[in-house]
Amino acid sequence: MTANEDRSIRLDRMRFTKNKTSANLALLAILFDVCFFISIYESDVGTYYYNILVGASILYNLIFMLAAFLCSEGVKNYKAGYAWLMGALGLGQLARIFIYPMKAHAAVVTVQDVPSAVMGDAQFTRTVVFLCLSAACLLVGAVIGVIRSRALAAHIASLDSRAA
Repeated sequence: MTANEDRSIRLDRMRFTKNKTSANLALLAILFDVCFFISIYESDVGTYYYNILVGASILYNLIFMLAAFLCSEGVKNYKAGYAWLMGALGLGQLARIFIYPMKAHAAVVTVQDVPSAVMGDAQFTRTVVFLCLSAACLLVGAVIGVIRSRALAAHIASLDSRAA
């Protein structure tokens, strides 16, 4: 069997199998986002987290998790649009580093006349790592999804042109 025949067989198999790699990376990104979410909201430092930004962050987390799950189902069926959405979600996760983790790490609140850091170095590092891992999973899954969906579309187009 030649390399060209082997490639053709692999592409043909894609018509009948799911893109589990991209789908599982999207689910793993959700898991890392949940770890970020828990790490941020388990801490209770004064009234720092009692503002409108927390509400927006919680709402974004819910929308993010729903969109990432939707992407995992879409890329599983080689739909390139969902892979692009995964990429956008990954970039959004990177942007989130500069919202809560950075602001909370720099903030100091006074609790019972004692100044306290809102987010210590360990928690800051942990939250940034979780967001970076989530973004990496989404971006890698998006690249794999786009490459595979394009390859499958080209293969199906070549099959259609041979049949005509």
